Amino acid sequence: MAVKHIEPYTAEWRHQPAFYLRRVAEALGAEAETWWDGPCDPRAGTIRLTGGEALVWDEESGWRWGRFVSGGPDACTVLAGSRYLGGGLLLRPERVPAAVAEARAGVGNSTAWRPCYRSYRHYRDGFDLALNGYTAPA
Repeated sequence: MAVKHIEPYTAEWRHQPAFYLRRVAEALGAEAETWWDGPCDPRAGTIRLTGGEALVWDEESGWRWGRFVSGGPDACTVLAGSRYLGGGLLLRPERVPAAVAEARAGVGNSTAWRPCYRSYRHYRDGFDLALNGYTAPA
């Protein structure tokens, strides 16, 4: 099996997280109102949830949940009262709904402290290969 390298800062590379974000939105079902992949450095994405909440993912700290304040595809999303879900950068999509429930309850791996699993400047650290795993059908 050949390993596909995607050159950093190309359109394909910038939108590579969209496949993962889509899987998480699907796992959230009707709770996910809409989603988008967002700005770069670090690459990020947002899933708007029902009830005025949102999830934000970025390639350095993984998922955080909170009350949506502002943001969009061309602007960083701002959350109030955010909690990081923990579980690494690519929390399994089917695990995200339970992690959100834990964050709402203030239990489990959720924390107010921002983890830093990697730097977005580390282009060849294997992270993009892990993201490639979400480009195939579920």
